[in-house]
Amino acid sequence: MLSGYVVAALVVRPFSGFIVDSFNRKKVLMLCFFAFFICFTGYIGAGTILMFAIVRTMHGLPFGATTVANSTVAIDVLPSSRRNEGVGFYGLSNNLAMAIAPSAGIYIYSLSGNFQLLFWISLVVAFIGFYAVTTIKIPVRAIVPGKPKLSMDHFFLSRAWLMAVNILLFGLCWGVMSNYVAIYGKEVLDITDGTGVFFAILSMGLFVSRLYGAKSLRQGKLTQNALQGASISAVGFTLFACAFGEWGYYLSALLIGLGNGRMYPAFLNMFICVARHDQRGTANSSILTAWDSGMGIGILLGGVLVEYWSYSAAFWATAISQISGMLLLLFFTRRFFLRRKIHS
Repeated sequence: MLSGYVVAALVVRPFSGFIVDSFNRKKVLMLCFFAFFICFTGYIGAGTILMFAIVRTMHGLPFGATTVANSTVAIDVLPSSRRNEGVGFYGLSNNLAMAIAPSAGIYIYSLSGNFQLLFWISLVVAFIGFYAVTTIKIPVRAIVPGKPKLSMDHFFLSRAWLMAVNILLFGLCWGVMSNYVAIYGKEVLDITDGTGVFFAILSMGLFVSRLYGAKSLRQGKLTQNALQGASISAVGFTLFACAFGEWGYYLSALLIGLGNGRMYPAFLNMFICVARHDQRGTANSSILTAWDSGMGIGILLGGVLVEYWSYSAAFWATAISQISGMLLLLFFTRRFFLRRKIHS
């Protein structure tokens, strides 16, 4: 059920980038967001595990399309002079959502013991999001003359292929951590009911990092932000894998938050900077596809490693993946980006 959501999002995202770049972006966003919102009613009505799995998988389709359309519209409404900084804060909103929601969900369920309540809350929050996008005003885009009718770049930004590999390695780490952190803390570190605190500290790290890094993003220091964030996260994932105990568990959450808060927004800007203005949808779909591919691989790889070795082996794999991504960025991806950069 976990993998079905990610696989569905992966299937639709390359086509989402093409659609967002080819049609009215606000209308596309509103249609996708409405479908995303209405899918939450399926969880409320699902009466069997099979129906739940079907709803979960189908929900991945509008989720994948909505995230591409939403991030592309966010770029359109930002003034060019503050685009790097604005995209950084937009990236922070995504990271914070992924970090805060598990804590909130765990806390609400611990109080109520009612999953139906969680689904109703999700439905209401999704509706608020849908209403918010209906109020957005975006500038009219001119049609780009001479644009090829059909090419690979309509579905994946081939100019950014190495950056996509880099993001995949980082997404793998998040896939393992987000899905197995609770059981790892309980069974390996003997930390019960610590998952909510872990994600709360992670959220704090993301927020602090984004505030601290706003100025350097505004100055266009993208590769520096990405490398610093990847390095801090590498220390965090390594500390987590070392299993030093409760202090290491929570300190690693802070470091991973600080690192991802700098790394992901910088990479998002890097993808946009190597794309033409009429390829923003494709750029967004490409980084999200790479990230979700990494998360999907992380979920499956983590399950295999836990099944045949141990939770420690799974988290050592995340540390190795993060360090590999950091080294790839240091020695190759930085130069790759600077050679292909079109605009700031």
